[in-house]
Amino acid sequence: MTNLLLRINKSAVDSPYVSAPGNYVTLDVGDNLIFSGGSSTVADGLIIPDLNELNKAATLLSPSSATIVAHYFLADSSTGFLDEIHLAGNADKRYVFCASFDGPTASEPQLEAWDDIGLISYVLGCLGSGVPANSWYRAKCTTDATPGPAWLGTPLAGAGAGNSVLLNASNGALTVAKDLYFNFHVKIPAAYSTPGQYLPVLLITFTTN
Repeated sequence: MTNLLLRINKSAVDSPYVSAPGNYVTLDVGDNLIFSGGSSTVADGLIIPDLNELNKAATLLSPSSATIVAHYFLADSSTGFLDEIHLAGNADKRYVFCASFDGPTASEPQLEAWDDIGLISYVLGCLGSGVPANSWYRAKCTTDATPGPAWLGTPLAGAGAGNSVLLNASNGALTVAKDLYFNFHVKIPAAYSTPGQYLPVLLITFTTN
């Protein structure tokens, strides 16, 4: 059976895992991603913040234009500290999130977003309140190329063809072990009235023989 490890580049160097494995951290059970405006207590290398600290560091929204979240963090449960994902966002960076497969797959791995681990709905506000095209969560496959400057990406919500991202650059199932890459950002609509704290599920789906 083919296994998947999700690795995150925590450095400011846009290099693949095979070239710089020390720049990557592997996600484990209990780890979380945090999207924030950042602050003196929500920053790279600091202790994982509490809810009050997270609220104080929330992204400030514009009344007239969409806002792209500035800071992306891994809350590493094994260390108790934050690792900033410096290359995440809509800049032209390729080697950010790495899905490492140790063998072939029967289907092309796909990045999806859902309300919760039930994987049956996407009605959270951050996922477009049931309208996938309005999802705040945007991703771009970078396995074969950089995403380009100020990239827009695909809005993630459910498993629909237009709202999930094929991670092998639409080249189909994997025939050998391979590292697949994507970048990700959060874009919040202008004057959103109830930004709240959402806890959706991001996952990579695939089948094996």
